[in-house]
Amino acid sequence: MPKILILSDSHGWTSEVSEIKARHQDEVDAMIHCGDSELEADSEELADFQVVQGNMDMDFRLPEEIDFQVGKLHFFVTHGHLFQIKSTLMPASYRAEELGANVICFGHSHVAGAEKVKDQLFINPGSIRQPRSAHPGSYAILTADEQLENIDIRFYTKDQQEISSLAYQTSLT
Repeated sequence: MPKILILSDSHGWTSEVSEIKARHQDEVDAMIHCGDSELEADSEELADFQVVQGNMDMDFRLPEEIDFQVGKLHFFVTHGHLFQIKSTLMPASYRAEELGANVICFGHSHVAGAEKVKDQLFINPGSIRQPRSAHPGSYAILTADEQLENIDIRFYTKDQQEISSLAYQTSLT
């Protein structure tokens, strides 16, 4: 049963990223940071994360986008600023389609949420440091069964309190 930790927009926080990583690293199959960490690519905090460069990241060793698979989940990860995600999901959707990805993870807007559009699942974990919504800073954990019939996305504060109003369940079959 794949389980993925997704966070974004930590904007220089180190101890908080380390705490979240330590809390979940032994229970997840992958960890994603959707950019604007403002940390060096080889920082200890980002070790073991699949990470992309955000518009505030000055370490140009970080890739602008990545794609990878965990079981039948094919992830496309970008920060979002290069795909206009604040106004539309279409450019990111098209790029994910080119890659064959069915899960698109991004940040940039600092607004947490998950949404399925056709056969693609979009996840923005929010910002753990600077949320721009009624919700506190957040990160997400995706859990899926092997057939992708039951996908569950839960959002948590940096102190591991679940934000139940953001919970999202779907299927990718």
